[in-house]
Amino acid sequence: MKYCYFLYLFLVAFIPLNAQNYTSYFTGESENITTNPSFGICLMGGASEDDQAMQWFLNKADGGDVVVLRTSGTDGYNDYFYSELDTNLNSVETLVIHNEAGATDPYVLNAIENAEAIWFAGGNQATYVNYFKGNAMNDALNNHINIKQAPIGGTSAGMAIMGEFYFDAINGSVTSEEALSNPFNPSVSIGQGSFLDNPFLNQTITDTHYNNPDRKGRHSVLISRIVEETQEVAYGIAADEFVGICIDENGEAIVFGEYPEFDDYAYFIQANCEEDLLPEVLQANQSLTWNKGNKALKVYQLPASSTGTNSFNLANWEEGNGGNWQAWWIEEGDFFSEMTEDFECESFSKEEFDSNEIDLYPNPTTRFIEVRTNYAISQLKLYSISGKEVKAYPKNISRIDLINLPNGIYLLEIVTNQGSITKKIIKN
Repeated sequence: MKYCYFLYLFLVAFIPLNAQNYTSYFTGESENITTNPSFGICLMGGASEDDQAMQWFLNKADGGDVVVLRTSGTDGYNDYFYSELDTNLNSVETLVIHNEAGATDPYVLNAIENAEAIWFAGGNQATYVNYFKGNAMNDALNNHINIKQAPIGGTSAGMAIMGEFYFDAINGSVTSEEALSNPFNPSVSIGQGSFLDNPFLNQTITDTHYNNPDRKGRHSVLISRIVEETQEVAYGIAADEFVGICIDENGEAIVFGEYPEFDDYAYFIQANCEEDLLPEVLQANQSLTWNKGNKALKVYQLPASSTGTNSFNLANWEEGNGGNWQAWWIEEGDFFSEMTEDFECESFSKEEFDSNEIDLYPNPTTRFIEVRTNYAISQLKLYSISGKEVKAYPKNISRIDLINLPNGIYLLEIVTNQGSITKKIIKN
């Protein structure tokens, strides 16, 4: 249901610890427990949370301890998470961080280290960036994601910071009309990297409250700026206000909302065509033109229902279930879109070959991994789970040594004479 939650006290301890730097609100059992959380990312569009998406997220904590991070507000999530969603949790602690000293306080860092799930509330993403980026809190968050492989998520500002790129709101917000008329408006401020290393969100920027107001134009501008800066394909993920996007360890994104009663959608956006990515007109004080034959952006629009049956594959950005493809483009600052199935672009049509003919052995492994295939191997590239390249191997190498790498999940891109595929490696 679409409603706001009352702030009330129920088994809540208000702890004004080191109050000038942070405030703690605690609900549940005070003794920390250790459970076996499973990886997941939950992105909420910014209005009241979708209960099904929140249950998906909290169940991944495996009955453990949940930490809510925010830089304003109070304890609005504590009872909702702890007792209103029929989930089994040991505790919920909201930490309201007032400055960078609060973010790096030993008590706060210990809570992050012990958490089985971390949730970012809404508010102002500029404060999250200013207080959390490039310090011990930043390291603790990335350890939670990539070492502990535990769930993380957020709504509104909390969703906005989840990608490798993020609209940081350092200079305030910006409308679609303002961004389209001047893509280098000072308010079109984009942060990059060295913050949250979320799997499947590299080269990606998110946007929230997508339908109120309409942010398709703004998001397109943000993506155009990333393309111009990196000279690579950029991606966008967006959620209407009441939509939850839940991404599992395989990169499958399922969406929750109240479609068809309401027009609740999620959007998965990618710049179209690798060979000629750049917008036709992308200059300061000039309206954006990014046309590319009326196909500048390739978009999968996915209805978000209460069943969570519709999905999109972020591992390859090609496969969706339950949605429709659209083309988006911009002409002299005017935004256009249409439904389409015609995307003749090599960057999104991988060469057909039988991926079942490629196997990794042994997997999981303690050291060596062997690629078993009859295809000729052109190259192997090893990536961290966050998508950062670890090492590239020369042609015809089929056996690699992971002895110097920490235990965890890695991705191995296997390039053959017939096509390429990425497979997951588990080192333990």
